[in-house]
Amino acid sequence: ELVKHYFIFYNSRGAHGGKIGLSYQMGSAMGRQGNRNERNEREGIGMRVMAIDYGDARTGVAISDATGMLAGFTTVIHGRDSQRVLEEIEELIAAHGVDELVMGFPRNMDGTEGPRAQLYRDFAARLKERCGMPVSLWDERRTTIEAHQILHASGKRMKNHKKNVDAVAATLILEGYLARKRLARS
Repeated sequence: ELVKHYFIFYNSRGAHGGKIGLSYQMGSAMGRQGNRNERNEREGIGMRVMAIDYGDARTGVAISDATGMLAGFTTVIHGRDSQRVLEEIEELIAAHGVDELVMGFPRNMDGTEGPRAQLYRDFAARLKERCGMPVSLWDERRTTIEAHQILHASGKRMKNHKKNVDAVAATLILEGYLARKRLARS
């Protein structure tokens, strides 16, 4: 089951990021990628980026707006079957015209790879094979902790955090990744 959310996002520094909504763009994720990505980069047009916070029972997904500057869509995929999660991610890629993938990668606080690192690498490889796009692995240290802090600061009860925390964590991964891309361009 794919659960879609509208929510107001507040980052840990208190800035208001605005309402995050739904947008759909139909088409095949596989056939359009090559030429469109090259044209977008050449013309300076933003690219739609999908961030994934992969988990055992819930996988958070955040997709940037068409400019590639802000988080524009979030959802949580519920399910323990990794094949089903891959299928739902592939559907989201096609529906939203995603051009680039980034996935949270578990690291310990000292920067070494966490105990689940190989599981995440394997999932990223399967995703790349299935969708035909490389998957950038992004350090996800503290994203879940920050996501809980954001939800708490927005007045959500702890027992209700479970519904949204993975989508907020994916949004944090996406925002960090997009910020690094902007810095690299300037």
